[in-house]
Formats: sequence, structure tokens, C-alpha cells
Amino acid sequence: MRRALPLLAVGLLAALSGARAQDGAVKAAPSKITAVTLYQQTALVTREVTLPEAPGLSEVVVSPLPAHTLQSSLYAEGGEGIRVLSVRFRTRAIAEDTREDVRKVELQIKTLTQKQATIQAELKAVEDNLKLLDKLEGFTAKGLDNLTDKGQLDADKIIVLAKFVQDDRSKRSKEAQLLKQELEGNTTQLAFAKRLLGEKSGGVVRTERDAVITVDKKAGAAATVRLNYLVSNANWRPVYKLRAGTKDKDAVSLEYLAAIEQQTGEDWTGVNLTLSTAQPLLNAAPPDLRVLAVTVGGPGLAMSDPKAPGQPGSSASGPGGGMPSASAIARDLDKQAKGQRAAAAENYRQNKDDVAAKLTNDAAAVEQFCDLFLDDAAGKGIPGAAAAREGPSVAYRVKGGASLPSRGDEQVLEIDRFDLAPKFYYKAVPVLTPNVYRLADLTNTSDHVLLPGEATMYLGSDFVGQTKLPLVAAGKGFTVGFGADPQLQVTRTLTEKNRTTQGGNQVLTFKYQVSLSSYKREPVPVQVWDRVPSAESAMTIAVTVNNPTPALSTEAAYLREDRPKGLLRWDVSLRPDQNGEKALPIGYEFKMELDRNVNIGGFLAR
Repeated sequence: MRRALPLLAVGLLAALSGARAQDGAVKAAPSKITAVTLYQQTALVTREVTLPEAPGLSEVVVSPLPAHTLQSSLYAEGGEGIRVLSVRFRTRAIAEDTREDVRKVELQIKTLTQKQATIQAELKAVEDNLKLLDKLEGFTAKGLDNLTDKGQLDADKIIVLAKFVQDDRSKRSKEAQLLKQELEGNTTQLAFAKRLLGEKSGGVVRTERDAVITVDKKAGAAATVRLNYLVSNANWRPVYKLRAGTKDKDAVSLEYLAAIEQQTGEDWTGVNLTLSTAQPLLNAAPPDLRVLAVTVGGPGLAMSDPKAPGQPGSSASGPGGGMPSASAIARDLDKQAKGQRAAAAENYRQNKDDVAAKLTNDAAAVEQFCDLFLDDAAGKGIPGAAAAREGPSVAYRVKGGASLPSRGDEQVLEIDRFDLAPKFYYKAVPVLTPNVYRLADLTNTSDHVLLPGEATMYLGSDFVGQTKLPLVAAGKGFTVGFGADPQLQVTRTLTEKNRTTQGGNQVLTFKYQVSLSSYKREPVPVQVWDRVPSAESAMTIAVTVNNPTPALSTEAAYLREDRPKGLLRWDVSLRPDQNGEKALPIGYEFKMELDRNVNIGGFLAR
């Protein structure tokens, strides 16, 4: 039994070195990328690796991996009868990149560099020759003066020499100009080739990265394992195209697209692509919860840290370094918490669990400060949990096989396309703009959550503008705009203003007239919006709206959310003949009552 142990050790060593050639070169196992899950900032790549047919222990090398591989993220999965013992990451110095497309670019750079050196040498020789001609010209002029003084001038020789200088200077100047043009073109080609090399090689060309998988295979038949790893330099964002028909009954076509950045250094060809909003973390256990210590600062919301919001030097400081508004503090704290959580995720990827746990606790402390000490208006949208701020985690499977080469420019893929039934109407806000806009109320009848993103809007085949789409859950309604309609016009005029005194108060009265004109062939529904001053409860100002004609909207959501804020809305139907002198009139007046010793300093839009 003791003699069998050395033989077994020899057998294991022989099996584990089967992936290496006798001269030390790496023999990579056949593999191909079959699936990619693209997150926002990273991507999870799945490779299918072919194993040797022989049973038993073996080392399989997958090479090369991209330069942006997160080495702590490697793991492998075996099938039936295959046990993965270990997966390790290693780097090797190489003389030249082994990828064919990279080697072609490297050869092109080498050729262009040699050509550039040759052109520069030729250009220097031509310039030296021109300097020599300058000396010869000076010598000729000086010799001419001496011969003239001595009465020994040979006009024929002088003419021949002068003509030689002129002809040779012209020839050398043309050569220099051509060489400069050639050098400029070569420099441009060389710069482009270097940028191309950076895209194809991931920025590193002298180091190769391998995954070494140790497997125990029971049977001798052909089999595969799946190697998974995370790579950076990959990102995606949702974009949309919404196209409305020229008639109100036409459906609105929505194209759900993904704008993808793929600069990982390896091409994804014919892969099963999934787009996800999740944030992959590499920590297997939750971070330890630390004590939430209270620090005492100055008055108000300022904290003791000199870099904290509200202190001089903070990005949230108000004018002149004074106390900023609560909203500015909330924005600054939200940015700080997001930065700390992003740094925590990066430290988890680098196996720095202690640093990551500290950053996570710090971010949570900032969020708790927002919860406890910022008022509801300032802290709106900044709840105490990052997951609630960032929205739901969703995944989309791209139909068919996707091919995304590694390159510098953005690439666009279609996630889905579907039609939505619109409810069209028009909206006029004459206090802000003289344009009347066409809007559509839509309901997301698809199975997808529509993530916040940029949307390009079309009316028929005409581009009408861009907008931002909010987060829209499946089954939820949302509103989009399809540009200004030139056939509808609106004006707003201040027709009267008075100031009177009533008891100890002054009363300010203002009357406005809004006119709507239509040059369309059919009646259209229009929402008209205006506003009156909205005084805070602590101020001694009373604002009342009198005699709105027609009556204000009675929609429940408007009365509950907007009317208390001083926003006015009318829902009217505008006929085709209502234009010019027959324009639809909307009138109202409002009064402001305040102490006669109080002056209005100004208005602020919130």
C-alpha cells in the first residue's frame, strides 16, 4: 500500500500538467461564449468549455480572458458526472498578443512607425539640402561682389550657378512639401491604429489572463463545463421611440431599445443576451451592522464634519458660503450616499470586505439622517434604503442571438415593440409658452417594466422632439408629449390690476384673459393651466380666486393635488370655428390681502 502512494502522486502530477506543452506554452481548451447577462456597469459572461475525453483528474485552461475580468468573480459549473474541484485566475507575460485581429493591428502599427521614421529621415535630408543651397547662394553673392570689384566678372558662369540654385531650391521645396503631407497622413493612420488596438485589446497587449479549471470526470465521453466571470467596461441604458399616427384613433407604437456600451476586449457573437438592472455583489454574507453614533454640530442641519453639507466648502453650501436650503442638503447627501454604495460594491469585487462594510454602514447613516432630520418636501425621493431609491430589479431577454463586438461606439438592440391605445388631448400653459402641445395618455399593457430613459418622439414620419420617460410598471398609465401643434394658439393678457385698502390690510386685485384659437378641422379637448401666488402658512398673505370663467376642472386628482398649490386648470373643448375674434375666452381674477406694512419682495418657482 505504501508503494502505491508515490505512483498515485506521479499520476496526479501527470494529469494536472496535461494542459501544458513540453516547451511551457499554454494549450487552451476549446471554448465559446454562449450567454451574457449585462448589468449596468458590469457583465456576467458564460463560456462553454470542452473537456478532454479521458476520465479522471485534469486541468483545463481557458485563454485568453479579457483584460477587464474581475478575477474574484470566476466560478465554474459542471454537469452530470463532472465535479469542479477548483477555479483559479492567473496572468502571464507574453511577447505578443495571440488574438489574430489584435496581431494584425500591431503589425500595422509597426509598419506605420517604420514608415514614419523613414519619412522623417528623408524630410531632414531635404531640409539639410535646402540649408546647403542657402549657403551656396550666399557664397555666390559674395563671390560676385569680389569678381565685380576686380573686373573679372564671368556673367555666363554666374547665370548658370544662379539657375542651378533656383531649380534645385524649387525641386527640394516640392519634395519637402510632399514629404510633410505624407508624414501628416501617416501620423493620422498611426493614431487611428493605436485607438483601434486599444479597443480590440482592452488597453493591455503584453499580459494574458487565463482561467485554470481543475475537474474530476467520471466517464470518458465528451463533456463540457460552464465558466462564468464578471467583466467591467460594459453598460446599458434604456431608450425609447414612440411614434403616433396622424389620426387620433391610430395606435401609438412604442419601441423599447437598449443602448449598449461594450468595451470589454472580447466580442460577443451569437450569444443569449439578458439585460438586467440588478447590481451583482460578490459578498456572500451581509455586512455587520455598526453603531449609529450621533455627532453634535452647529445650529440647523449643519454637521460637525467641515466637509459635511451645510458647512463652508461643501458642495451644498448656499450663496456666499452660508446655510444652504434643505433641498440642496438633501441632494448633496443623496449624492454622497450613492457614491459610498458604489465604492462599497467596488471594494467587494476586490475582496476588501472590511472596507466595503464600513462604506455600506456610512451610506446607510447618511440615508437615516435624511429620514430623521430632513422635512418631507426636502427629503422626498431619498428614502432610507438604496433599493427603494434605485427602483425594481428587472431582467429582459433579448430575442434571438445577439452579436456585440467590443468597440468604442454605442450599439443599439431592440428589446421589444408593441402598440398602445392612446387618449389624445392638448395642453396649453400660456404663462410659460405660447405653444399648445399634443399629449397622449397611455397605459403600459406590455409585460415589461419601462425603466426611466430618453424617448424620441415621432408624429407619423416627422420627428417632433425628445422627452424623458419615467418608471412605468406593467399596467400603469403614463403621459407623453408629441410636440407643439401650430394649428392651436394661445395668448394670456393682464387686463386689470388695482390696489385698495380695507381696514388695516391692502388688497391687490388682478384680472387675466386667456384666448384659445383653433384652425383644425375637428373639435379637440384642451387643458389650460395657469397659476396664482401660493403663500406659505407662516406668511400673513391670503390669496383667493374669483369668477373663473368657465369653471375650473372638477377632476378629483387635480382638486386633491394641484388646486391647493395655487395651480388653475380648465378642461375645455375647442371647436374649429373658434379663432380670431371668435377665440375661446378664459377669464379669472385673484386677490391678495396682506398687511399694509408688508411688501411683496418677489416670486420663486418651486
